[in-house]
Amino acid sequence: MIPADLPDVIALFPLPGALLLPRGRLPLHIFEPRYLAMLEDTLKTRERLIGIIQPRPAPEGQRRLSAIGCAGRVTSFNETEDGRYMIALSGVSRFRLVREVGGFTPYLRAEVGWSDFSRDQGGAEEDALFDRDRFMALLGRFLIARKLAADWEGLQDAPDEMLVNSLSMLMPFDPEEKQALLEAPTLANRRETLQMLMEFALRGDGEGQLQ
Repeated sequence: MIPADLPDVIALFPLPGALLLPRGRLPLHIFEPRYLAMLEDTLKTRERLIGIIQPRPAPEGQRRLSAIGCAGRVTSFNETEDGRYMIALSGVSRFRLVREVGGFTPYLRAEVGWSDFSRDQGGAEEDALFDRDRFMALLGRFLIARKLAADWEGLQDAPDEMLVNSLSMLMPFDPEEKQALLEAPTLANRRETLQMLMEFALRGDGEGQLQ
């Protein structure tokens, strides 16, 4: 999908703590009536895009959304016997929220801008300064400290972008930390942010910083 194909208005799915990145894959369980309607309408469009965006803290009764989200294309969906859907979004591009669009849909729609993220729509990014051995050592300590299971062989064999982006999406970080990973301008920036978050968590556990 090239930038000219990206629509000015897309459906929004606000999900606290959820992260989708370009070329990443996010499974979702759709069951609320408003989001079932969103999925039905989205599947009728050529692009089949849904924007994943983080809600921000707001006074009761008000709604605030983060300035940046990521749009994914519905690439698989399966209906359960009771009318729910299991779908997968494949990340296409980040976007900047311009304004919410009114209408009669039960779900949110918004005008969005893509121009700040033209790099997202190209091929996989590279990180020339990636010290993979150092990163994997830190990751191993983090997984052990947090008692998290992982396919270590698969992680070791993953290309740089897939490794960093998959971990960014899957790690149990706070919503604000997930947003920081989303907004990192480049893969190198995201990898640095991911390392910082793991090191900070380990320091909080009393292990100190990786040498």
